[in-house]
Amino acid sequence: MTFTRHSPSTGPASPDVWGLYEKDTGSIQYVAACPRTRKAALIDVVLDFDPRAARTSTDSAQAVLDLVAREGLEVAMVLDTHPHADHMTAAAWLKEQTGAPTAIGAKVSDIAAIWRDLYNLPDAFDPASDFDQLLAEDDTFAIGDLEFRVMLSPGHTLGSITYIAGDAAFVHDTLMYPDSGSARADFPGGTTEELWDSIQAILALPGDTRLFVGHDYGKGGRDPAWEATVAEHKAKNIHVKDGTAKSAFIKTRDDRDATLSLPDRMLHSLQVNLRGGRLPPTEADGHSYFKIPANKF
Repeated sequence: MTFTRHSPSTGPASPDVWGLYEKDTGSIQYVAACPRTRKAALIDVVLDFDPRAARTSTDSAQAVLDLVAREGLEVAMVLDTHPHADHMTAAAWLKEQTGAPTAIGAKVSDIAAIWRDLYNLPDAFDPASDFDQLLAEDDTFAIGDLEFRVMLSPGHTLGSITYIAGDAAFVHDTLMYPDSGSARADFPGGTTEELWDSIQAILALPGDTRLFVGHDYGKGGRDPAWEATVAEHKAKNIHVKDGTAKSAFIKTRDDRDATLSLPDRMLHSLQVNLRGGRLPPTEADGHSYFKIPANKF
């Protein structure tokens, strides 16, 4: 059974938020719902992938839809914060199931250009066709009575975005839970300096803003955790708490990143995520095939 937590709405402009933990990649999938209309956005939902067999499944995404049904919600949008490196997006499948439009940050087109070169697939990836909306800085959209605002927050990738609705912000792979600090910035197009600037913009939100992070790995054996306020991060986050110098953060982050291996799903995932959650085109035998670069990383 998927590990789930509910963070209740604090008022008409504040979303009800459910986080559903996906154990294999330490990812948190979010449902953010208007408390009056029960319309909801799904954020960063996982398409399960077994890298040993190169096989996908929809168990995690179905668990999200099961929660939607139990809570009497209606899916209005399917959102991704960036093209994920450690898991595949279930956006295309969720659109098939719900009819809801998909969206991601507009700079995904720049990320696609990087990966066309890395995969040597010059004609691959057309995010403008594979997503229904490409969202830019300060774009807004409504989910029921809730107004969502887009904040560009690069660093982990050059096109990552944060979704802000009332007192909730979905900050993806920028911050981790306070005892774990921040997310890596060493993937193609990522930079530690931009990650610092993005985090500072997030921490400039009101102190009671609920920050919902993209990953957790149960540090020290604790249960997975993914929600803390701006004030809690400023007081306790081990990488960026008040008093931390930018230079110290950059050294800590760069030193940590130098020890990290690539996620085991990364080279498979990017060629799905840059297609909006679709597998590569089927070949003459009716099957899809991944293209994996050798000795490039």
